[in-house]
Amino acid sequence: MILSASILSADFTDLRGQVQQAEQAGVDWIHVDVMDGHFVPNITMGAFMVETCKRITSLPLDVHLMIEKPERHIQAFINAGADYISVHIEGNPNIHRTLQALRSAGVHPGIVLNPGTPAGHVSAVLPFVDYVLAMTVNPGFSGQSFIPQVAGKVSEIRKMLDQMNPQASIEVDGGITAENLPVIQTAGANIIVAATAIFRHPEGIAAGVRNLRSAGLN
Repeated sequence: MILSASILSADFTDLRGQVQQAEQAGVDWIHVDVMDGHFVPNITMGAFMVETCKRITSLPLDVHLMIEKPERHIQAFINAGADYISVHIEGNPNIHRTLQALRSAGVHPGIVLNPGTPAGHVSAVLPFVDYVLAMTVNPGFSGQSFIPQVAGKVSEIRKMLDQMNPQASIEVDGGITAENLPVIQTAGANIIVAATAIFRHPEGIAAGVRNLRSAGLN
């Protein structure tokens, strides 16, 4: 299990301390959610935040672009130091070209689908990605409740990947807790994004990470 800590729920008055606590607690990646106020109703952070995190930590930076026309902006995130960049299948007619550009730049490309998007919509690009991100909440805000029906879609994606791109991973993001983590892992996910469960755990960041690790299947 790869645990990617989403800074969307971090205390930005002490971002360095929060990220370093997560790193010391044993997370594997740092996840950066980028929202433009158009593709999703919220506005968050841009390439500058990836550059900031690059100065704070040596962990891989996992960037999720919830933006319109991501092909116009991927170079800025590549330059900022992103290691993994995922873009949505929805509303992106040139998605294959965008994934190729990410691969050519040495970044791990990922494809994302929203809870309401069928698994089959990403089948054409599965050979060209290193991971598929299945959203387990509707994107836009941290702290939402996990949508359990997505577990079935994760299983579908895993079956397709086993046929077309068996080395690729499945990432899940949204409402992941110690209680639902085993379900989503059993379905086939091996990269777990957690925000509230880590950065807003009532006993602190280290306790949040421990709680997820102890609940995980591996």
